[in-house]
Amino acid sequence: MPAPHAMGDGAPRVAVVGGGITGLTVALRLRRAEPPIDVVALESADRAGGELRTVEVGGIELDAGADSFFGRKPEATELCRELGLETTKPAASGTWLWTRRGLVEYPTGTAFGIPADLGDLFRWPGLTGAGRRRAALDLVKRKRSTGAGDETLGALLRRRLGDEATDLALAPVLGGLFGGDVDELSVEATFPELPRWERRQGSLIRGAQAALRDARKGTPTPPLLVRPLGGPTAISNELAARLGSSVRLGAHVVGIEASGSGWNLRSTGGSDAADAVVFAVDAVSAARLLADVADGVVADLEGIPNVSVGEVLLVYGEGTAGAVPAGAGFAAPPGTTPMASCTWTSSVWPDPSFGSRAVLRCAIGGAGQEDVLDAEDDEIVEACARHLAAVLPLPETPRSSAVVRWRDAVPRYLLGHVERAARIREGLPVGIFVCGRSFDGVDIAACVRGATETAERVRAFVRNDDRERIS
Repeated sequence: MPAPHAMGDGAPRVAVVGGGITGLTVALRLRRAEPPIDVVALESADRAGGELRTVEVGGIELDAGADSFFGRKPEATELCRELGLETTKPAASGTWLWTRRGLVEYPTGTAFGIPADLGDLFRWPGLTGAGRRRAALDLVKRKRSTGAGDETLGALLRRRLGDEATDLALAPVLGGLFGGDVDELSVEATFPELPRWERRQGSLIRGAQAALRDARKGTPTPPLLVRPLGGPTAISNELAARLGSSVRLGAHVVGIEASGSGWNLRSTGGSDAADAVVFAVDAVSAARLLADVADGVVADLEGIPNVSVGEVLLVYGEGTAGAVPAGAGFAAPPGTTPMASCTWTSSVWPDPSFGSRAVLRCAIGGAGQEDVLDAEDDEIVEACARHLAAVLPLPETPRSSAVVRWRDAVPRYLLGHVERAARIREGLPVGIFVCGRSFDGVDIAACVRGATETAERVRAFVRNDDRERIS
């Protein structure tokens, strides 16, 4: 382990491994520190941005990764404002559930898919009568004892609302955001609001009621989802442009070693000496790179596995836009369709380039469904389009399509994830930091927040603001 950082004559130097939105945000924050910090971001690919990129389908540029971010988490919106990027809110709202009887719209008064109105719960056709009655028992069931610790998201939902509501109504929405099985995901790492509702309100339904009441008070609530004009790639493109030569593409990092009071990174582009190193990559990659210098955290890093997902982008012919309802899209229970969900892009994020064409985006893969990604592109497109034509008045074949696979792309926040991430950060050698989707949250806003917090910790370290802590 190197000695605590000692200031040299020149500006301190920081190396950032990873050129996705997390790494780029860290790098820009450090560059803008006062006084500035010399920073280099090493990205193994031939472009920056990571999973934020677009593909052309039928002459339209469509998002191949995230198409928006959470507007109620301010960090990404504030970054867009800082970069001079205008944002827009959805043109339509409302989410549907895929059922055997067709698409059923979720009640409008819900929080995380949990209805706040008992009338909506008892009338909603997405569940059987028995399923609705079991869910209503949430109002009278005893709450879990304080201090019982983390539990899986599925365990909480099943205990409070029952198996049917969990499997058919809530898992498709909540689990889909994390590409995971709700019975494996940590509730404290994914939706910590839910156990807080149980502790404070004694019920998830009453917690949803309180959350919606609070949202209606005071200042207007920001939209749930926000999108920069031009899509999320506009953020990473602008970050990379402002960093310029500080971003080095095609630099695949292969190792790290202690060097004096700092570190030396070996990559395909040579070597880089740095006072501090930020690993803005997934936990599994970080485990591989840190094995020789931080073996005490490798097991915990490997305990944050990834799952593979994909996007199927469909563009239909002119005159088909009206076949898609005015809404965000639908979610599907696992095993019912080849899709985990479908976004009605032409309804929720309309664009002049669409003309009168229906544009849809289907999410595939995820825990327990990764085998869908192994099929040929035309087989995947045919299966998705056939299922869509069964519930929407769309042609059975789109005019244009694309399948994008993201192998090992989404981290799975398993039971005990919050404590695991804390142990990793506490156990890292002095001068090494981690951030990104494996640790801070899977959405863009969470990544920006984690990057900003990490940049401040790095700034304090290299400026010796926390010398007492590290000496």
